[in-house]
Amino acid sequence: MFTVKGGYSDDIEVQTNIEKVREFFADIRNFADLMPGIASIHTDVKGVAHWKIEAEIPLVGSMVQKFAVELAEDSEERIEWFPVPVETQNFLRYSADFLEKAKNVTLVHFSQMVELRRKSARELHMLAGFAGESLISSEMSKRITEMIKIFIQRAKERLEK
Repeated sequence: MFTVKGGYSDDIEVQTNIEKVREFFADIRNFADLMPGIASIHTDVKGVAHWKIEAEIPLVGSMVQKFAVELAEDSEERIEWFPVPVETQNFLRYSADFLEKAKNVTLVHFSQMVELRRKSARELHMLAGFAGESLISSEMSKRITEMIKIFIQRAKERLEK
């Protein structure tokens, strides 16, 4: 089994009320609009969100992957999306936890994990076997970090207006 993984997790302080922040993170259109590398996100009639993500991986080149996720938790304190139960290859999970630190100051713990599983490296990309799991995983984590940092910067700009 050829498996690559990447992820990002951090705490973000936003200068606005918790309701506004929660509403923002609950709307997946914001991810498509503000996160680089997200080619599209659409939600089907069953509530499954289909993410299409493009990434440039050194030694491998451009990769486009699709992820199907469903809402696992939608509470006042947390939003979490998990891969659909039938998924066997492309796993995307993200969550956001919300804590009101003070009036109009919200702390968000944001986490996103991606895992790609294939029977062989070649199924992922012709050069994936050459690059190897650890190099692709490391580069994927770097790309996810870049994408999310840009998303968080843009999110804060929008929320703190």
